[in-house]
Amino acid sequence: MKRALVIFAVVAVVLAWILLRPPAVNHKGGSALRPAPDFALTDLSGNRVNLSAYRGKVVLLDFWATWCAPCKEEIPHFVDMQNRYGPRGFQVIGISMDDDEKPVREFQQQFKMNYPVAVGSAKLAEQYGGVLGLPITFVIDPQGRIVSRHIGQTKAEVFEAEIQKLLPH
Repeated sequence: MKRALVIFAVVAVVLAWILLRPPAVNHKGGSALRPAPDFALTDLSGNRVNLSAYRGKVVLLDFWATWCAPCKEEIPHFVDMQNRYGPRGFQVIGISMDDDEKPVREFQQQFKMNYPVAVGSAKLAEQYGGVLGLPITFVIDPQGRIVSRHIGQTKAEVFEAEIQKLLPH
């Protein structure tokens, strides 16, 4: 019982720290944007996914899992955004935090995910400030900098507004 209370307290403190940190703002606001940590993973199709290979594109980096109900609601919007904005220099990358690749592969097929999907690791999650809840989604500008971080389910309109500001017109 004491152990559970200690774990709960630690999680609450860490979550509060993450939620209360000021978000990155654009250069107009005067704050420097943080570079997105690069990574190299193999997607479910066997292709190499390096974040740095997407420099010059606006990237939506989504940490999710097959068991996550809010993720299931967001992913169809990401599929739609990839279709609509992909030709303009936009790329969604999905990082599943599942322990096993099999359910991820089935989920990818069921949801017709039209973007690279790879299984992430605790190390990668730590590079992005820790992934204590899902989904967590980052919008990354063409220079490879984190423009925003969204914890929990976020309305598609919020992502679209951010993406449209960063894409060429």
